[in-house]
Amino acid sequence: MSEFTDPHRPVPAEPDVDPTSGRGRAVLAHTQPFLLCMVAVGGAVGTAARYGLASAWPTATGHWPTATFVANLVGAGVLGALLEGLARRGPDSVGRQRARLLVGTGFCGALTTFSTLAVETDLLLRGHHIGLALAYAIASVVGGLALTSLGIAGAAGHHRYRMQRVAS
Repeated sequence: MSEFTDPHRPVPAEPDVDPTSGRGRAVLAHTQPFLLCMVAVGGAVGTAARYGLASAWPTATGHWPTATFVANLVGAGVLGALLEGLARRGPDSVGRQRARLLVGTGFCGALTTFSTLAVETDLLLRGHHIGLALAYAIASVVGGLALTSLGIAGAAGHHRYRMQRVAS
């Protein structure tokens, strides 16, 4: 395999088309009540997790916003692992689509929050905590990229391990 060959299967052109629609008719996932419920259930769990983090680590004025930082990093790692794991298992089947909507869109979408990151950074800047605000914003972006990469690497490693076990 050359260094320019992509070992992944191609991503579907429209990942939210319901593969169970039959006879070649495209049925968009957001028009399906069950799939909307999957997103809602994942969102409820993600919201509860974020609330739990905010309750455990309330942010005092002028201090590092730990709860939002942890929520965003965990969400980035989970999303990286989920999407890499699903992509390595093959085309977007019914089960993979449901997992992506439940965990990716629902849970991770509700757990993570760019808007709170922006507001907390702004509050730190307005409070003249410029170094802390810059460190928080930069650490959030770099940490998110790092955790996404770790999630991807972890899922890829798990896939290789599974394939080796099947082969032996």
